[in-house]
Amino acid sequence: MEIVKIIGIAFSAVIIIIIIKQYKPEFALYISLIASALILFLLLNKISGIVTLLTNLANKMSGTSQEFLKILIKITGIAFLTEFAVSICKDSGESSIASKVDLGGKIIIITMSIPIISSMLETVLKILP
Repeated sequence: MEIVKIIGIAFSAVIIIIIIKQYKPEFALYISLIASALILFLLLNKISGIVTLLTNLANKMSGTSQEFLKILIKITGIAFLTEFAVSICKDSGESSIASKVDLGGKIIIITMSIPIISSMLETVLKILP
């Protein structure tokens, strides 16, 4: 059960952060970053499995649908990375920067999804008389 490991790392980090904040509050962010990196490291195996599965699925598809799947994988990665960065910014007390990172991620996702949206609209227009 990998979730138990993840929860264990998270709870341990929170306890250490609570204790360290009393003496050296500037080290709390470092503990948070280390815990986040450990959790991401535990998830790398699962993430690579998902990417491999989606890559195999994309190879079985033809032309445009394969490109759309690649775009969707990139969009999902951007969403995860943006959320991770936003959480780190909020943990360090920089909610202003966090909101800008969040906005940037959303704009990039919308920009990347334009080919999919335009293809869907073209399909709808072909169906309508």
